Amino acid sequence: MAKRLIPSLNRVLIEKITAPAKTSAGILLPEKSSKLNSGKVVAVGPGLHDKTGNLIPTAVKEGDTVLLPEYGGTQVKLGEKEFHLYRDEDILGTLHD
Repeated sequence: MAKRLIPSLNRVLIEKITAPAKTSAGILLPEKSSKLNSGKVVAVGPGLHDKTGNLIPTAVKEGDTVLLPEYGGTQVKLGEKEFHLYRDEDILGTLHD
């Protein structure tokens, strides 16, 4: 049975994108060059309420590819996969093709 985590408030569950460890020609890349600060949004919390009680939804949605800060987030392990929880305001931007 797979567990599904629904983030609370304005938190966003992200699966980090891992860069390939070697090129298509078979050249091994150093670990530093394979570190990407982007990820795929897996789940999104409902958002925060302002002082008047109006809901302010999160800025990203499930399936978005986002740019992440170099540090931060909370690491979460569900089954064999690793995810990270970030606050909506900590996400730097959305990446588009």
